[in-house]
Amino acid sequence: MARALIVGCGCRGRQLGSQLRERGWGVRGTSRLEEGLAAIEEAGIEPALADPARPGTILELIGDVAAVVWLLGSASGDAKDVAAIHGERLERVLERLVETPVRKFVYEAGGSVRPTLLKEGAAIVREAGERWQIPVAMPKTVTLSDISRLGWESRQMR
Repeated sequence: MARALIVGCGCRGRQLGSQLRERGWGVRGTSRLEEGLAAIEEAGIEPALADPARPGTILELIGDVAAVVWLLGSASGDAKDVAAIHGERLERVLERLVETPVRKFVYEAGGSVRPTLLKEGAAIVREAGERWQIPVAMPKTVTLSDISRLGWESRQMR
C-alpha cells in the first residue's frame, strides 16, 4: 500500500486524507500541537506530532512515504516561522527527499499566508522538482483530483 504524509493535517488535510484512504492509501497526518492529534486519529489517519518549522520532525516521518502533501497555505503562528516553512525549512525538507522513498510532492500555493511567501515556496518546489526530477504540483487548493491528475493512484505507487 502506498503511503502519503500530509504536513498540516487540519480540517482540509483530514478531508483529503480520508479521500486518499478510500482510494487505498495509507495516510499519516501531522499536527504541531498535541490537541490536533486526536482529530487526525478520529478521521482514520495515523497521527504524528511534527513541526514544519523543525524539518527533522518531518524527515523522521518519511521513511515509508511515497508522497508528501505540504498543506500549509493557511498556516498561522509566528510570522518568522510561517515564512521559514515556505522558505528555508521547505527547502531543507526538499533537499533531503532525494535519499528517501518519496517520489511525489504537492505544495499548497494558495491560502491566507502572504502571497509573496506562497510564490517563493512554489518557486522552491518547482526548482527542486527540476533539479532532482521529483514530480511536483503547486495548486492553489489541493484536491484529490490534483493528486489523481499527477498519476498518484495507489496502485501506481507500489
